[in-house]
Amino acid sequence: MLTLGPPEEQAIVRRIYRLFVHDNRSEKEISATLNAEGILSDLGKQWSRGAIHQILINEKYLGNNVWNRVSFKLKKKRVKNDPGMWIRSDGAFPAIVDRNIFDAAQTIIKARSIRLTDQELLDALRDLCERSGVISGITIDETEGMPSSSAYRSRFGSLLRAYELIGYRPRRDYRYIEINRVLRARHPEVVAEVTRSLRHWGSVVVVDPLNDLLTVNGEFTASIVIVRCQRTPAGSHRWKLRFDHGLMPAISIVVRMSANNVDVLDYYLLPSIDLNRGKLKICEENGLGIDAYRFDDLTEFYSFVSPVKLREAA
Repeated sequence: MLTLGPPEEQAIVRRIYRLFVHDNRSEKEISATLNAEGILSDLGKQWSRGAIHQILINEKYLGNNVWNRVSFKLKKKRVKNDPGMWIRSDGAFPAIVDRNIFDAAQTIIKARSIRLTDQELLDALRDLCERSGVISGITIDETEGMPSSSAYRSRFGSLLRAYELIGYRPRRDYRYIEINRVLRARHPEVVAEVTRSLRHWGSVVVVDPLNDLLTVNGEFTASIVIVRCQRTPAGSHRWKLRFDHGLMPAISIVVRMSANNVDVLDYYLLPSIDLNRGKLKICEENGLGIDAYRFDDLTEFYSFVSPVKLREAA
């Protein structure tokens, strides 16, 4: 949860929006003005074009909380996720800027790219790539005269798609971002399917709308985790699973995807009482300690947890 910063910083944010919308000042001109007045950013640094642009497109100043904008793995670089992967909560806290001025800023930013054709956008991106050698959302936003990175995401669906169209390959393989997006979109379907099947077998299921945690027959909780298949440099397959201890489910229903990350390979029913570690790496062969929990489908699970009516004693 975010909270409002010091009043003087809030005033700077509002001023940035006024300069951009009412005074028709560019991001570069705004940053030059603030730097000339000796006003530093919240990080104690001078302002840049990109820093101003990020303030102008960030919904937190409107009071909206947005998660999953970036992905981060240990010892790896932060990766910006596509908007389709974001998780949002509108009106989560008081706004710093008015909705009208925020919307006006977005309109101005989008208008700068609307007049450009797809080919002109790609030519500008290709030219930047040839000049800098390496491109990213930050380098795009910091380059004067370039359409913003958000314009490329809006026009082509994602920065990765724009990179692909100009023949640019990032040094790191980001295909997993699209796979994660597809699997995340598939998660509600899997939850609904498991819920229907449990009810078909006679169980009573309550689904928490906030986190999709299942409460089955009022006896235990279960969470569903879809795990993508990763290929190692040696050509073998691995599945890396992180347990959500915040939910504290009694059972984690792990949906293990096949190598194409489209079809389901099998399932693991992992009880928290036996597996209390934070994360787990599953290989193709794991030994009895792990594979004892493996199932080709969930039929046995549905049958095992379904209520059994007992006859009354005479």
